[in-house]
Amino acid sequence: MIGFLHFINEILWGSVLIYLLIGAGIWFTVRCGFVQFRYFTQFRALLAPGKNTDKSGISPMQALFTSLAARVGSGNLSGVALALTIGGPGAIFWMWVIALIGMATSYAECSLAQLYKTRDSEGHFRGGPAWYMERGLGMRWMGVMFSIFLMVAFGLIFNAVQANAIANAAHFAFNVPREWVGILLVVLTGGVIWGGMRGTAKLSQYLVPFMGLIWVLMALYVVILHFDRIPDILILVFKSAFGWREAASGTLAFTISQAITTGFQRGMFSNEAGMGSTPNAAATASAWPPHPASQGLVQMFGVFFDTIVICTATAAIVLVSGMLDTTASSVDGIPLVQMALSGMTGNWAMAFIAFIVFLFGFTSIVANYAYAENNLLFLKKNSAFSLVLLRCLGLIMVMLGTLSPLPLVWQLADVAMAFMAMTNLSAILLLSPVVKELTADYMRQQRLGFTPTFDPNRFPEIKSQLEPGVWDNLKEKQSGG
Repeated sequence: MIGFLHFINEILWGSVLIYLLIGAGIWFTVRCGFVQFRYFTQFRALLAPGKNTDKSGISPMQALFTSLAARVGSGNLSGVALALTIGGPGAIFWMWVIALIGMATSYAECSLAQLYKTRDSEGHFRGGPAWYMERGLGMRWMGVMFSIFLMVAFGLIFNAVQANAIANAAHFAFNVPREWVGILLVVLTGGVIWGGMRGTAKLSQYLVPFMGLIWVLMALYVVILHFDRIPDILILVFKSAFGWREAASGTLAFTISQAITTGFQRGMFSNEAGMGSTPNAAATASAWPPHPASQGLVQMFGVFFDTIVICTATAAIVLVSGMLDTTASSVDGIPLVQMALSGMTGNWAMAFIAFIVFLFGFTSIVANYAYAENNLLFLKKNSAFSLVLLRCLGLIMVMLGTLSPLPLVWQLADVAMAFMAMTNLSAILLLSPVVKELTADYMRQQRLGFTPTFDPNRFPEIKSQLEPGVWDNLKEKQSGG
């Protein structure tokens, strides 16, 4: 089974998706005027409390932290460790590249999700790739296909990945039986997922900043203690990224193909740019400024924070420790990170990383489920029975994930991610003229000194595709508020 999945992944990731990811990222970077660099300094202003009093959605900050809850998971630790052991130190460089390029892709997909959002039966904003496939492209069949891919990937497989990482970390640190970890996760997850997207947003608002901060501070502490090694490590990363580089022990060697493929795979699994997951959170926000592009700008910074900050922190710990050469052949994933950190700071690091993995993984599990439930709504299958069935299947996969071998879980995750990404990237590329118009409209209003406000009357073709009442009369509401 693992061999067959590996063969499928080699085809999908070895050719199709790498070119599609790079092509889409470069396309949106150029087409949107290098938006990820132009607006880099405006992050704080975009997250500042706005004047939007629309209670149909969550705040832009809550939407960002919800997406980060799904992004910042085991992939930021075990995924980085796997990237380093399989692709070598150069893999982290290609993770940076795909993140910077992917910021433009994330901007595009999240702007589209905001534009084509709708209200559910309770008056709350809903949306995501399935909605812009149906409304923007007139291809409901494509939205149905994407929703099924997402529900399988995020509602089931990815949660098994997160549970697997949590169980491995707890077992390695405390020798806790994996089935006990599974039972605990099932109980905690079940208690949260009944709150839906808004419950996940409230949890994420507090947990995500806390867990990200303490992990980055730990990495900074390690780097400061071993600052003399940093220049050599940076040279190693760049040399490994562009050619054949043997490890210090002489037993490991990595090609540029391994570095690129592994870096892109693990980078995308971590930051999710172009996969179509983050737009599910972006669509639920009451954006401020009241323009679809503003939520796209907010969410693209999530890619930067996830990969350039969190993943780099993990890579720094592993590379500074010097354990990659001596242990990579027999240890990977979370145990490698635990051994690397404990070798430099003491045995307490085992427990610390187990705690970090729990926070990262648990927030991802609940956010992943919220995405799956959102797409169940698109399929119009959100009956009481369907919701209970989805929740039960999700909890079963959490339990199975704690007991499954790591290679099988990761291979399944890569296949699911590939099908999701290909469907979503095809859709946003077809809708790229709309993204360009939104970007130009936002920039035009900023240049004129106005608060960017979306007026659908300026875009008659787009207006006919929107749900009535979502974007209407924003100018009047703004002036009246």
